[in-house]
Amino acid sequence: MDGVDETLDDDILDAGAAEPGDGEGEILTADLPEALSGQRLDKVLAPLFPDLSRARLQALIGEGRLTLDGQPVADASRKARAGTYSLLIPPPAPADPEPQAIPLAILYEDEHLIVVDKAAGMAVHPAPGTPNGTLVNALLHHCGASLSGVGGVARPGIVHRLDKDTSGVMVAAKSDSAHKGLSKLFSTHDIDRLYVALTRGAPSPPAGTIETQIGRSPGDRKKMAVLRSGGRTAITHYRVEAAFGPADKPLAARVACRLETGRTHQIRVHLTSKGAPCLGDPVYGAGQPATAVREAIAAAGLQRQALHAAVLGFVHPVTGESLRFETPLPPDMASLQRDLETL
Repeated sequence: MDGVDETLDDDILDAGAAEPGDGEGEILTADLPEALSGQRLDKVLAPLFPDLSRARLQALIGEGRLTLDGQPVADASRKARAGTYSLLIPPPAPADPEPQAIPLAILYEDEHLIVVDKAAGMAVHPAPGTPNGTLVNALLHHCGASLSGVGGVARPGIVHRLDKDTSGVMVAAKSDSAHKGLSKLFSTHDIDRLYVALTRGAPSPPAGTIETQIGRSPGDRKKMAVLRSGGRTAITHYRVEAAFGPADKPLAARVACRLETGRTHQIRVHLTSKGAPCLGDPVYGAGQPATAVREAIAAAGLQRQALHAAVLGFVHPVTGESLRFETPLPPDMASLQRDLETL
């Protein structure tokens, strides 16, 4: 997803999540203990609804979407009382994307689905702040009426997504049967998804599995983080394919990451948790790379996180054919890797 801030994009849109305009929204519930009663309502509820900013929570309460034991509560500043709070999260207002003649790198297409190599810098679907120029706008122009309405008005055909500044292979549905089948494959993790990242330093050990809980960062609502409790299970299998610089302390590395789950910013968060964030990552790349690595980044013209969805494999949901697509690193990452190899 893109949202107001592009850092809210998902690496993968969970197939089971409601699309904008679907149903009546989502209901979240939380039990407030007696020990927290008497404090300002929005303050004590904010940690109980960790996926919402406090401003968003205040707005929803003001719209009358909060109840306490079934009774409406409309004042966010009132004193909290113990009990069960229910919060209705309305679906986003459906957008009506316009077809736009934007070139697409098409890897495969039939009457049911289309596979593309998404360029870095292209958002997947329109959102506030990114009203056009998206993959959805391009697909609507290319596919015409065959795409309209498949999977919802706001995100027609979309069953997963990449961050705006992550490049690589994506599949979109052109028919309802393909949409349903692809959504099921993603929800059951029956998809082969391999990403290539160029990282600051190298994760240790050089191969392994990262399994954590990922959720909104308590300190920055625009970021995701590894959490001790709460969040959602996230599993990434990784392997260092090449390390650059001194063998005992690499300055950078090429890391292959295979997703078992697909949470928001999963790979970026997991690699950062191993002390090896993606090079160029403006959100999770805290800390400066070595001078030689910074020079290589500048020479390559890299202006985004060095992350590429290199492989996507799945069984065609309608024909049963086994499909696998692999794309090389785009020019900025390829150039950066070549320079890193000389360290």
